[in-house]
Amino acid sequence: MAIRRILTVDNAADLAVLKQVSKDVPAVDDALRALMDDMLETMYDAPGIGLAAVQVGELVNVIVMDLAREGEEPAPRHFVNPKITWSSDELFAYEEGCLSVPDYYDAVERPSKVKLTYLNYQGEAVEEEAEELFAVCIQHEMDHLAGVLFIDHLSRLRRDRAISKVKKARRAA
Repeated sequence: MAIRRILTVDNAADLAVLKQVSKDVPAVDDALRALMDDMLETMYDAPGIGLAAVQVGELVNVIVMDLAREGEEPAPRHFVNPKITWSSDELFAYEEGCLSVPDYYDAVERPSKVKLTYLNYQGEAVEEEAEELFAVCIQHEMDHLAGVLFIDHLSRLRRDRAISKVKKARRAA
């Protein structure tokens, strides 16, 4: 396993990759499992609770996530070719952050519940319902797969402010 570099919005080349649409993968194989292992290690190191493959420069429909709280046993999840099949009309507002937009948080409203299908780490088909934080996180990460960042849900002023803040922090570092 290896820690990979996370692409960020303050770098024009990174942003160009982050805005691309990822592709489905034909099957879960050892190479894809190695990518997911690297992604988990990268996410834990960052630290974060979710990571899409595009954030490490791989344009494939793959997400890793771990919503275990501090002090709980890690509970890694793997989502290959995820698709939302239903979403509730009821919205849930959550202050989101993103490893590709470091140290910036803002409230985004999303459906409070979704149903999704995906392949797991073993390549088995799974269908399940997600709500609240799980629903927010899976939608946030699936946005990445479509070339959408959480700041794209904000007003232009707030989006520009977020990118400016990240650039300023990078210059200071």
